[in-house]
Amino acid sequence: MIIRFTLNGEEKEIEAAPDRRVVDLLREDLGLTGTKVGCNRGECGACTVLINDIPRYACLTLAVEADGAKITTVEGLMEGEKLGPVQEAFLEEDAFQCGYCTPGQIMAVEGLLRANPQPTMPEIQQDLSGNLCRCGAYTHIFKAARRAADLKNK
Repeated sequence: MIIRFTLNGEEKEIEAAPDRRVVDLLREDLGLTGTKVGCNRGECGACTVLINDIPRYACLTLAVEADGAKITTVEGLMEGEKLGPVQEAFLEEDAFQCGYCTPGQIMAVEGLLRANPQPTMPEIQQDLSGNLCRCGAYTHIFKAARRAADLKNK
């Protein structure tokens, strides 16, 4: 099948088998390795991307579901060589340890802030509950989400 979509602001057209997943399309076909493969079954959130501004697990999303959609990956949050506000907040708040879950966490925060620019801490915690951090950096991740809201709303 031919899949047409907008990826990080750029129009794309790619041939994909009906069972091809978005995570494989991004990593293997398009070379965007920021989206990580964790559990491969929608339990960890490492593969979170935005599809039409909504956080989705790329390991559970078929490429055909992205036909006509707007996909944003962690690479798409940068402004040239400059980190985007959510990425900057994660750096400022030391919101990572091993870093494997970080792209998915960042994308979950970005999706939350697009839907709710000023979330409360309970809303942040609820929205990020689908993204696991095996290192246990949650306190810093939640602070980074709060800081990102401040940075985006300047």
